[in-house]
Amino acid sequence: MRDQTLDPGLSTAGLSRTVRSSRPFDIGLTVTPLRRGGGDPCHHVGLDGAHWHASRMRSGVVTYRLTQDGRDGAHARAWGPGAEEFLAGLDRMLCLEEDLTGFAPAHPKLVEAHRVVPGLRMLRTGLVFESLVPAILEQKVHTKSSFASWRSLVREFGTKAPGPGPAGLMVAPDAETWRRIPSWKYHRANVGPQRAQTIVRAARVADSIERTADLPPAEAAQRLRSLPGIGVWTVAETAQRAFGDADALSVGDYHLAAVVGWSLLGRPIDDAEMIEYLEPLRPHRYRAVRLLALSGQAHKPKFGPRTPITDHRRR
Repeated sequence: MRDQTLDPGLSTAGLSRTVRSSRPFDIGLTVTPLRRGGGDPCHHVGLDGAHWHASRMRSGVVTYRLTQDGRDGAHARAWGPGAEEFLAGLDRMLCLEEDLTGFAPAHPKLVEAHRVVPGLRMLRTGLVFESLVPAILEQKVHTKSSFASWRSLVREFGTKAPGPGPAGLMVAPDAETWRRIPSWKYHRANVGPQRAQTIVRAARVADSIERTADLPPAEAAQRLRSLPGIGVWTVAETAQRAFGDADALSVGDYHLAAVVGWSLLGRPIDDAEMIEYLEPLRPHRYRAVRLLALSGQAHKPKFGPRTPITDHRRR
């Protein structure tokens, strides 16, 4: 990595830092997984392409604004008690110099995808609990429904983001708040009892969950899977954002195996066949899936209407 600058002045302008990579880098493609739907209270994309996000660092809350800087860099500005910590770890979060050794896809579509999307990086926020909660909300429900639940709970129980961010930007609740949210509030947000109880159990051990960020991804995943209600899919969705794990394949996803099958083989496949087919791409299976989608080459035929959205509030 080259050319890093850090502005030491903290004011309404905030702290700032610019980081660069030795190869092309795209800030939008890289940080989009942080956004949980178009109305995510914790993430906002401006008309100028800037990505605003609010998080809880170990040193405190932070609002940050990320923008593209040339073909190979990112510029960040941050506000709040966690600003300095966030900026210090910016290059690590954006995986600017991640190791692509061994990533040599053979399928023509993946080769082309890797060529046309050179700026993609993984994400390594290190904020495990922050990534885990929305992943739990997304378990076995329509994405639209889970995003609505996330918006409802964050807007009611989160806190205003520091700094001059967009109107309505929020910091998600801390672990103690998630633990104390009444069951009827989860119910009103259309979160079923199983998912609500899983969030509460995770919140009780949030400190140990956060410490998994310092472990190798495979060991961290094993630790997370030991928690009741957290399986392979939930851990993968968390690892894709918190651990920078390029191999975190979302096995168990309702659509993924079919998309991979139709896109690369011209027919549907199940999870077992997807795992077998993508095995040669280990440890870059998630990267391959992301590249396929971002290059516009992922597809799956539509067969009939979608399954109905479950409303747990009617139960």
